Amino acid sequence: MARSIKKVRGKTQRCAAADKVSLYLDCLPNVMKIGKLILCPLFLLLIVSLQVAYSQPAASRARVYELLKAGDADAITAELGTLKDSQWKQKEGYQGALLMKKAGLLKKAKEKLNTFKEGRIKLETAIANNAGDAELHFLRLIIEENAPKVVKYKADLAADAAIIIKHHKEMPAAAQEALADYVKTSKILHPSDL
Repeated sequence: MARSIKKVRGKTQRCAAADKVSLYLDCLPNVMKIGKLILCPLFLLLIVSLQVAYSQPAASRARVYELLKAGDADAITAELGTLKDSQWKQKEGYQGALLMKKAGLLKKAKEKLNTFKEGRIKLETAIANNAGDAELHFLRLIIEENAPKVVKYKADLAADAAIIIKHHKEMPAAAQEALADYVKTSKILHPSDL
């Protein structure tokens, strides 16, 4: 019978070749350690990538609300490019709101109208797909309240205000901060509503 040497928990032992099952079972903890060494870094990489993916929308939310308030056409164009590559589920709504805001900053009437229509389609589609999302209704309310009468985009002001008042606590922190700032100048929403 052939003999082999194996190392179990730091001790060298002699095993018979016929004792292969025992050898396999004794080596199994070492294989599991190697597996853990490989899986731990992969798991950490997964956690870090998820944190980056989920922290990006918060930064974009705050940036979008800043742009909706300030109104810089070049900055809006840059943010639209950033949102285009995003995996964020509400990106259509944000793109729509930014496009409608950008339309008000353009010079040519035809370009203004086409950009506004494109934004309206994106925002309305996002709201249709997520009707209970108060944040999307807040975006629409911002645009409705500030849109010129010519575009006839004020039909849902009261409904949007009611949804926002009822569900504003469910909105992300960046949206709640923007809402708290927005109600100070809004004609529809007031600080006492929140």
